Amino acid sequence: MAKGYWVSAYRTISDPEKLAAYNRLAAAAVKAAGGRTLARGGRVVAHDAGIAGRTVLVEFNSFEQAVAAHESKAYQEALLALSDGVERDFRIIEGVD
Repeated sequence: MAKGYWVSAYRTISDPEKLAAYNRLAAAAVKAAGGRTLARGGRVVAHDAGIAGRTVLVEFNSFEQAVAAHESKAYQEALLALSDGVERDFRIIEGVD
């Protein structure tokens, strides 16, 4: 079974306090859903149309688990805390089996 991944690339962070609140709630939601954060922040080299901003990569045991984690009540509460504090590109992708 192919793994599932959350890939989030931040274009702008307009409210660091909202991001901090989101990070606390999202970390707990991801852990409860069986996710593992593989990369968060750190160095980025962007190519083509990429933006060298904050990037987060979270791994789940399956694509379905990744989708369910995003839809969970705990993660939805994290999104409420984040609200308009950032502009980002968030994707859930299926890994190669």
